Amino acid sequence: MTVEGNYISQVPLFEGLDEEQQRSLRAKMGQTTLRRGEVLFEEGEQGNRLYIITEGKVKLGHTSLDGRENLLAVLGPGEIIGELTLFDPGPRSTTATAVSPVTLLHLDHADLIGILDTNPTMGKHMLRALARRLRRTNESLADLVFSDVPGRVAKALLDLADRFGTPTDEGVHVPHDLTQEELAQLVGASRETVNKSLADFVSRGWIQLEGRAVTLLDLDRLARRAR
Repeated sequence: MTVEGNYISQVPLFEGLDEEQQRSLRAKMGQTTLRRGEVLFEEGEQGNRLYIITEGKVKLGHTSLDGRENLLAVLGPGEIIGELTLFDPGPRSTTATAVSPVTLLHLDHADLIGILDTNPTMGKHMLRALARRLRRTNESLADLVFSDVPGRVAKALLDLADRFGTPTDEGVHVPHDLTQEELAQLVGASRETVNKSLADFVSRGWIQLEGRAVTLLDLDRLARRAR
């Protein structure tokens, strides 16, 4: 089986498929590569494909009527994009943009529906992924109401560390690939306010900033600040 075929077996969505089913699935898939800043699809476009990230990170954003941008999520390897239009055909609800060099596998909805019809377990995994995404969105909305900016920044750093971080001797290294503006959009605050929170965390010895990466030095204090 190809490297990509082996990768499919590691994606939670496709757990339960045997090797023959995985080969059949891979034969129906195409591959897409993006440079940093390149758009996969725009908000409002009609969507008919599911994407699976195999390398890199993609941000999902929404633009308000007054032109302000809100970063809803940052997704990485193993996560799926475009599943909403499978269950509710229509325009894309977000814009998907690469925040690093990205490789994705894509599958047309017509092919995916055929697989779901013969493999209900896969449908359960997809619903679980949707539920996870919805829970994360609900938590972000609650944070905007009940948490101050430093608390939201701490929580965002911990979430990025949980998904993209690597343990080191110093702490947890997190190559999030986000600009300061993108990090501010993810938190839902101005760049100046977020930078002030980051500078405060640095002065307290909780984090170390490294361009589009950060090392979390004191997870316990960050977790207490995120509450």
